Amino acid sequence: MKRKMIKKIYKKLNLVFRLFDPIIDLRKLIFSIPNYLSFFADIIRYQEKNNKLPIKIRNIYPQIHDKTKFTGFDRHYIYHPAWAARILKETKPDFHFDISSSLHFCSIISAFIPVKFYDFRPAQLNLSNLSSEHADLVNLPFESNSIKSLSCMHTIEHIGLGRYGDPIDPNGDLKSISELKRVLAINGNLLFVVPVGKPKIMYNAHRIYSYDKIMEYFKGFKLLDFSLVPDDKKLGFINNATKEMADRQNYGCGCFWFKKVKQ
Repeated sequence: MKRKMIKKIYKKLNLVFRLFDPIIDLRKLIFSIPNYLSFFADIIRYQEKNNKLPIKIRNIYPQIHDKTKFTGFDRHYIYHPAWAARILKETKPDFHFDISSSLHFCSIISAFIPVKFYDFRPAQLNLSNLSSEHADLVNLPFESNSIKSLSCMHTIEHIGLGRYGDPIDPNGDLKSISELKRVLAINGNLLFVVPVGKPKIMYNAHRIYSYDKIMEYFKGFKLLDFSLVPDDKKLGFINNATKEMADRQNYGCGCFWFKKVKQ
């Protein structure tokens, strides 16, 4: 009974935490109290030993979440661009088009491959081999069957939810997938990444898709690779993952490499 009560209370607290997230991360604030105490103790110790530049109160800038045994990182956004970069090393395209994926991805691979980056909110990037322009995923400004190397990663799940100022459209993701399929050239490669697991909409953050739905949406395309960032941190990154693995996730990161075959 006690365990059930604790679980209920925890679920209710999680809902409160999520509602306040846009304003303040209550969870982080509550669990930060010991870190703040440690921070002020460190200031006192530092000042006792300091005989150089004094610390002024107006220059205190607490960084209290970095005392960890291991360096933390966003597993979705570290692993999936690394996965994609390794595929581009293998396919060696003369040119690559990226639609709204991580800016870290397009900016780094542009050192080796010329990249055209497109986003609903174009980024003001100034790097050689990289251009950044506006595009709406539900109506891409490219001819059909024209792009040989294309990526759209951790993006489709947002389209139509209004999070980034785009029009509200419950079918925005499906329209965007149709556009990606349309513009990809025959025998062209598409690197496609979305959250996978038990299907749901986490409004207005993102959607989560089942493995079967993604395969249904890309019926007629050849799947060359499916890899997965699972919920379990200990498993790291799973190359050549299975549908069963994807189905067990709550918020996994599904990495699909599709090829458009002659239809």
